[in-house]
Amino acid sequence: MIPVKSTEEQRSSYTQAIVDMWNLATSEQRRRGQNWYQTANQFAVEIAAGDANKGAGVLAALSANKSWAENCRLARKAFIEGKASGHVRDAITKANRIMEGTDPSRVLPMHIKTGFFYMCISDPANPDPVVIDRHAHDIAVREIYGQRERGLGAVRRYNLLADSYRAAAQKIGEIPSKVQAVTWVAHIERK
Repeated sequence: MIPVKSTEEQRSSYTQAIVDMWNLATSEQRRRGQNWYQTANQFAVEIAAGDANKGAGVLAALSANKSWAENCRLARKAFIEGKASGHVRDAITKANRIMEGTDPSRVLPMHIKTGFFYMCISDPANPDPVVIDRHAHDIAVREIYGQRERGLGAVRRYNLLADSYRAAAQKIGEIPSKVQAVTWVAHIERK
């Protein structure tokens, strides 16, 4: 795991790795990444009968350890059937509470990936949230961790990487969520 306390040199290295991945993205990958959260927002609106927050909340609640395609399938199914299924009990409980009308910010852990994923989907223009998943981590540290623990549940480690994406976004001239999405697309498609 990367250290929670990092040096300025380490932070600069993480930021540069993100910028480098951005620069490796093809124009098509860049286009798709820049539109990723807007497309996800449109899907959230569609499945939740016009309620972007509710749709984004259910998508986020059901996102852990699922591919995006599977995440979308589970969320759509939950709204069609009126109850979530196909995931661990905690995720199902959270999704059901959101579908019953509880504000997602009262259900989701708003200080780590799931909460930030919700925020990016519900408002793609929001310049503050940054989703740090295993791929975002691996991009920043220039290493594929595979099944090794990344320690992203530690708020300070999460924030260190989120701040690296914010710094990269500032260098690039884009909002952090778009930088994260573009680099995610380029990283996933490089494998």
